[in-house]
Amino acid sequence: MRLLDQVRSKLRYMQYSLRTEQTYTLWIKRFILFNNKRHPNEMGKDEIEAFLTYLAVKREVSPATQNLALNAIVFLYRHVLEKDFPFLGDFTRSKKPPKLPVVLSAGEITKLLSKIDNPKYQLMLSLIYGTGMRLMECVRLRVKDVDFELNEVVVRNGKGNKDRRTVLPKKLIPLLQNQLEVVGALHKQDLNNGTDPVYMPYALARKYKAEARKLSWQYFFPSHKLSKDPRSRAYRRHHIDEKGLQRAMKQALYKTDINKPATPHTLRHSFATHLLEKGYDIRTVQELLGHSDVQTTQIYTHVLNRGGQGVLSPIDI
Repeated sequence: MRLLDQVRSKLRYMQYSLRTEQTYTLWIKRFILFNNKRHPNEMGKDEIEAFLTYLAVKREVSPATQNLALNAIVFLYRHVLEKDFPFLGDFTRSKKPPKLPVVLSAGEITKLLSKIDNPKYQLMLSLIYGTGMRLMECVRLRVKDVDFELNEVVVRNGKGNKDRRTVLPKKLIPLLQNQLEVVGALHKQDLNNGTDPVYMPYALARKYKAEARKLSWQYFFPSHKLSKDPRSRAYRRHHIDEKGLQRAMKQALYKTDINKPATPHTLRHSFATHLLEKGYDIRTVQELLGHSDVQTTQIYTHVLNRGGQGVLSPIDI
């Protein structure tokens, strides 16, 4: 079996996501090509450090990207080649100065959302702002995880494979209920057409075969067309493509006078900042965002609209 096929097989056995599989195999391939297609069994500490230094110095990648490449290589050696990973110390680490997150004001968000032409995209972006979800958390949302009675959204398998609960915006409930009717009609159509059941994570598809055909497990924002699963080759309805949502926001931004490099993730930043502005406890905001460390949440205290450290400029006194 070819090396990259071994990597894919091991990733699937260990139940890594398809996105992680694609990312890890890409970085492992780049590592091998950088070293003139030598087999990793023939390489070690020097080659790994040279590759990581190249990424930092020549490619000027971010620390997160360099760490991702390193994680892929660690996985290759430890889990595929089953070799001890060498201690790395002599390579240049990527360094980029920490940047404050871009935040939109409430007025700017209202203006931006009014320029979204597609009602479904407008609802999804409103939901990201109203819940603090990440882009892919919203895209992968299932029907069962929107609770209209408790006014909450359960985010499954978020960053770090953690579940969490966040608030369901009451203003969006009528629109979400309309969307649920659309999902129900589409699901009924798929059942009548004999379409393959929706993707189920981990081993749930084998353990609970009937569940995949229930409305509760369907994506809340399904794609308008069927697609072939790259792993199982099943022909099923997947969730909406996140790229369309990103394009919709970019196009809407061009139609406004907002001169900020905003993305869907900016709405998550704005959610956190606006809650802190309203006086909510930082620990509460931390839980809603799913941050494991409160220091990650504290960055939003530096972007509140109160001037530096809440001090009035002398010209305003």
